[in-house]
Amino acid sequence: MERVAFILPALNEEAAIESTLAGLLAAPPRDAVRGQIIVVDNGSTDATAGRARACGATVIAEPRRGYGRACLAGLAALDQGTTIVVFLDADGSDDPADLPQLLQPLARDEADLVLGSRVLGERERGALTPQQRFGNWLATTLIRILYGVRYTDLGPFRAIRRSALARLNMRDTDFGWTVEMQINAARQGLRVREIPVRYRRRRHGKSKISGTLRGTLAAGCKILWTIARYARAR
Repeated sequence: MERVAFILPALNEEAAIESTLAGLLAAPPRDAVRGQIIVVDNGSTDATAGRARACGATVIAEPRRGYGRACLAGLAALDQGTTIVVFLDADGSDDPADLPQLLQPLARDEADLVLGSRVLGERERGALTPQQRFGNWLATTLIRILYGVRYTDLGPFRAIRRSALARLNMRDTDFGWTVEMQINAARQGLRVREIPVRYRRRRHGKSKISGTLRGTLAAGCKILWTIARYARAR
C-alpha cells in the first residue's frame, strides 16, 4: 500500500489554510494511505502556522522566502515510510477532489510523475490570468523544442514517487521549482503523465506571483532563466 505525504508551501494564508486542509482531509487517496500533511510556513506574518497546526497539519518553519525553498524544507521533514509526495498550493486554488485521479497512474505503476494540468482541466473564470497562460505556453514550447517532451502546464498540483524525486536532484529555491522538476524529469527519462484538474479563483488574499506585476515578472524571468541554464548545460 502506498503512503502519500502532502506538502503545502504557505505564506500569509490564514484566511484560506483551514478550508484548504479541510478539502484535503475530505478527499482520501484511493489505493493509498494518507501520511503526513506538511504545511511549510514560509515566513508568514499572520496566523497561518497556528491555524494549520489546529487542523492537525505538521507545520515546518522556513523563514527564508522562496517557493522552492519551502518545498525543500517540506521534503526534509518527510517520514521514512513515505512513497509518494503530493505538492499543492495552500490558497485553495487546487481542488483536492482531483486527488484520486492524480494518484491513480502512480498506484498502477503507469507513471513516475503526474502533473495536474490547469490548461487541460476546468478553470473558473479569471483563475488563470492572461500572463499566466502566455507564460505557460512559452515555457512548455521551449521545453518541447529543447527536450522533445510535451507539457501543457507548469501548475503546482502534482504527485511524484519519492524514489523518482530523489533522482531529480532538486535545487531551485524559488519560482523555478516546477519547471526544474519537469526539465529534470525529461532528462532522466521519467514516465510523466498529465491529467486535467480543476482550478479555482483565489477566495482570499492576493497571489504572491500573479497578483502583482513584480511577482509576475520575477516568476517569468526565473522560469525562462531556469530553462536557459539547463539548455546551456546540455
